[in-house]
Amino acid sequence: MKRLILLGALWLSVSLAFANAIDVYTFDSAEQEARFRALTSELRCPKCQNNSIADSNAELAQDLRQKVHQMLQQGRTDEEIRSFMIARYGNFVTYNPPVTASTLILWLAPALVLVSGMVVMIVRSRRAKQTVNHALSDEEEQRLNALLSSPEQTDVSSNGSSATSVDEQAEQPMSSEHASTQQNKEPK
Repeated sequence: MKRLILLGALWLSVSLAFANAIDVYTFDSAEQEARFRALTSELRCPKCQNNSIADSNAELAQDLRQKVHQMLQQGRTDEEIRSFMIARYGNFVTYNPPVTASTLILWLAPALVLVSGMVVMIVRSRRAKQTVNHALSDEEEQRLNALLSSPEQTDVSSNGSSATSVDEQAEQPMSSEHASTQQNKEPK
Protein backbone atom coordinates (compact mmCIF):
# COMPACT_ATOMS: atom_id res chain seq x y z
CA MET A 1 0.00 0.00 0.00
CA LYS A 2 2.86 2.35 0.84
CA ARG A 3 4.44 1.68 -2.54
CA LEU A 4 1.19 2.55 -4.31
CA ILE A 5 0.91 5.89 -2.47
CA LEU A 6 4.59 6.65 -3.15
CA LEU A 7 4.15 5.80 -6.83
CA GLY A 8 1.05 8.05 -7.07
CA ALA A 9 2.87 10.97 -5.42
CA LEU A 10 5.85 10.51 -7.76
CA TRP A 11 3.59 10.42 -10.81
CA LEU A 12 1.77 13.56 -9.63
CA SER A 13 4.99 15.50 -9.02
CA VAL A 14 6.39 14.55 -12.44
CA SER A 15 3.18 15.58 -14.21
CA LEU A 16 3.16 18.93 -12.36
CA ALA A 17 6.78 19.54 -13.34
CA PHE A 18 5.93 19.10 -17.00
CA ALA A 19 2.78 21.23 -16.69
CA ASN A 20 4.71 24.23 -15.39
CA ALA A 21 7.63 23.98 -17.76
CA ILE A 22 9.27 27.32 -18.55
CA ASP A 23 9.71 28.28 -22.18
CA VAL A 24 13.38 28.58 -23.04
CA TYR A 25 14.27 30.28 -26.30
CA THR A 26 17.69 30.78 -27.78
CA PHE A 27 18.48 33.94 -29.70
CA ASP A 28 21.26 34.89 -32.07
CA SER A 29 21.74 38.33 -30.50
CA ALA A 30 20.56 40.52 -27.63
CA GLU A 31 18.72 42.69 -30.19
CA GLN A 32 16.70 39.70 -31.35
CA GLU A 33 15.80 38.86 -27.76
CA ALA A 34 14.71 42.47 -27.13
CA ARG A 35 12.52 42.34 -30.26
CA PHE A 36 11.00 39.06 -29.04
CA ARG A 37 10.18 40.54 -25.63
CA ALA A 38 8.71 43.70 -27.21
CA LEU A 39 6.55 41.75 -29.67
CA THR A 40 5.24 39.26 -27.11
CA SER A 41 4.35 42.07 -24.70
CA GLU A 42 2.40 44.06 -27.32
CA LEU A 43 0.41 41.13 -28.74
CA ARG A 44 -2.73 40.18 -26.82
CA CYS A 45 -3.62 36.59 -26.03
CA PRO A 46 -6.84 35.76 -27.94
CA LYS A 47 -7.89 33.33 -25.22
CA CYS A 48 -7.12 35.35 -22.07
CA GLN A 49 -8.01 38.73 -23.66
CA ASN A 50 -6.50 40.74 -20.79
CA ASN A 51 -2.97 39.40 -20.91
CA SER A 52 -0.25 39.70 -23.46
CA ILE A 53 1.13 36.49 -24.90
CA ALA A 54 4.24 37.05 -22.77
CA ASP A 55 2.19 37.04 -19.55
CA SER A 56 -0.35 34.34 -20.39
CA ASN A 57 0.01 30.67 -19.46
CA ALA A 58 -2.60 29.48 -21.96
CA GLU A 59 -1.56 26.90 -24.53
CA LEU A 60 -2.51 29.28 -27.33
CA ALA A 61 -0.20 31.94 -25.90
CA GLN A 62 2.62 29.39 -25.73
CA ASP A 63 2.01 28.52 -29.39
CA LEU A 64 2.01 32.21 -30.34
CA ARG A 65 5.28 32.81 -28.47
CA GLN A 66 6.76 29.83 -30.30
CA LYS A 67 5.54 31.22 -33.64
CA VAL A 68 7.01 34.68 -32.89
CA HIS A 69 10.35 33.05 -32.00
CA GLN A 70 10.27 30.94 -35.14
CA MET A 71 9.51 33.98 -37.37
CA LEU A 72 12.30 35.97 -35.70
CA GLN A 73 14.72 33.10 -36.43
CA GLN A 74 13.59 33.21 -40.07
CA GLY A 75 14.58 36.88 -40.24
CA ARG A 76 11.10 38.42 -40.49
CA THR A 77 10.58 42.05 -39.47
CA ASP A 78 8.40 43.16 -36.58
CA GLU A 79 5.79 44.52 -39.01
CA GLU A 80 5.62 41.19 -40.87
CA ILE A 81 5.08 39.35 -37.59
CA ARG A 82 2.33 41.79 -36.51
CA SER A 83 0.67 41.50 -39.95
CA PHE A 84 0.73 37.71 -39.70
CA MET A 85 -0.90 37.77 -36.26
CA ILE A 86 -3.54 40.32 -37.36
CA ALA A 87 -4.32 38.29 -40.49
CA ARG A 88 -4.79 35.18 -38.38
CA TYR A 89 -6.51 36.58 -35.25
CA GLY A 90 -7.86 39.97 -36.33
CA ASN A 91 -7.20 43.46 -34.95
CA PHE A 92 -8.10 42.22 -31.47
CA VAL A 93 -4.65 40.65 -31.11
CA THR A 94 -3.08 44.12 -30.85
CA TYR A 95 -3.57 46.41 -27.89
CA ASN A 96 -3.71 49.46 -30.21
CA PRO A 97 -6.10 48.59 -33.04
CA PRO A 98 -5.78 50.72 -36.18
CA VAL A 99 -8.39 53.33 -37.09
CA THR A 100 -10.77 51.59 -39.49
CA ALA A 101 -14.48 51.81 -40.17
CA SER A 102 -15.16 49.00 -37.68
CA THR A 103 -13.01 50.55 -34.90
CA LEU A 104 -13.98 54.17 -35.50
CA ILE A 105 -16.53 54.13 -32.66
CA LEU A 106 -13.80 52.99 -30.24
CA TRP A 107 -11.68 56.00 -31.14
CA LEU A 108 -14.50 58.58 -31.26
CA ALA A 109 -16.66 57.44 -28.33
CA PRO A 110 -14.71 59.24 -25.57
CA ALA A 111 -14.80 62.55 -27.48
CA LEU A 112 -18.52 62.14 -28.26
CA VAL A 113 -19.36 61.46 -24.61
CA LEU A 114 -17.34 64.47 -23.48
CA VAL A 115 -18.93 66.84 -26.02
CA SER A 116 -22.47 65.60 -25.35
CA GLY A 117 -21.95 66.01 -21.58
CA MET A 118 -20.80 69.59 -22.07
CA VAL A 119 -23.81 70.35 -24.31
CA VAL A 120 -26.20 68.95 -21.68
CA MET A 121 -24.57 71.05 -18.95
CA ILE A 122 -24.81 74.23 -21.05
CA VAL A 123 -28.46 73.63 -21.97
CA ARG A 124 -29.42 72.88 -18.36
CA SER A 125 -27.65 75.96 -17.02
CA ARG A 126 -29.38 78.19 -19.58
CA ARG A 127 -32.78 76.73 -18.67
CA ALA A 128 -32.08 77.28 -14.99
CA LYS A 129 -31.28 80.94 -15.63
CA GLN A 130 -34.50 81.37 -17.59
CA THR A 131 -36.65 79.93 -14.80
CA VAL A 132 -34.93 82.03 -12.13
CA ASN A 133 -35.47 85.28 -14.07
CA HIS A 134 -39.12 84.46 -14.82
CA ALA A 135 -41.42 86.91 -12.96
CA LEU A 136 -44.86 86.07 -11.65
CA SER A 137 -47.82 86.80 -13.88
CA ASP A 138 -50.51 89.26 -12.74
CA GLU A 139 -52.91 86.45 -11.86
CA GLU A 140 -50.25 84.66 -9.79
CA GLU A 141 -49.39 87.88 -7.95
CA GLN A 142 -53.07 88.46 -7.08
CA ARG A 143 -53.40 84.92 -5.76
CA LEU A 144 -50.21 85.29 -3.72
CA ASN A 145 -51.37 88.60 -2.24
CA ALA A 146 -54.78 87.12 -1.40
CA LEU A 147 -53.11 84.24 0.41
CA LEU A 148 -50.79 86.47 2.37
CA SER A 149 -53.44 89.04 3.35
CA SER A 150 -56.23 86.77 4.65
CA PRO A 151 -55.13 84.37 7.39
CA GLU A 152 -58.51 82.58 7.67
CA GLN A 153 -58.27 81.05 4.21
CA THR A 154 -56.88 77.55 4.32
CA ASP A 155 -56.38 76.67 0.69
CA VAL A 156 -56.46 78.14 -2.77
CA SER A 157 -57.41 75.92 -5.63
CA SER A 158 -55.61 75.96 -8.98
CA ASN A 159 -58.31 77.95 -10.80
CA GLY A 160 -58.06 80.93 -8.43
CA SER A 161 -61.19 80.36 -6.30
CA SER A 162 -60.52 80.17 -2.60
CA ALA A 163 -61.67 77.37 -0.35
CA THR A 164 -64.19 78.01 2.37
CA SER A 165 -62.98 78.98 5.80
CA VAL A 166 -63.60 76.89 8.90
CA ASP A 167 -66.46 79.16 10.04
CA GLU A 168 -68.21 78.92 6.69
CA GLN A 169 -67.91 75.13 6.75
CA ALA A 170 -69.67 75.01 10.11
CA GLU A 171 -72.58 77.08 8.78
CA GLN A 172 -73.12 74.97 5.63
CA PRO A 173 -75.62 72.11 5.86
CA MET A 174 -74.26 68.60 5.65
CA SER A 175 -74.67 66.62 2.49
CA SER A 176 -76.90 63.55 2.61
CA GLU A 177 -73.99 61.11 2.44
CA HIS A 178 -72.12 62.92 5.18
CA ALA A 179 -75.22 63.03 7.35
CA SER A 180 -75.89 59.30 6.91
CA THR A 181 -72.36 58.41 7.95
CA GLN A 182 -72.71 60.66 11.00
CA GLN A 183 -75.94 58.89 11.97
CA ASN A 184 -74.29 55.47 11.64
CA LYS A 185 -71.56 56.53 14.05
CA GLU A 186 -73.94 57.64 16.79
CA PRO A 187 -75.05 54.90 19.20
CA LYS A 188 -78.66 53.75 18.87
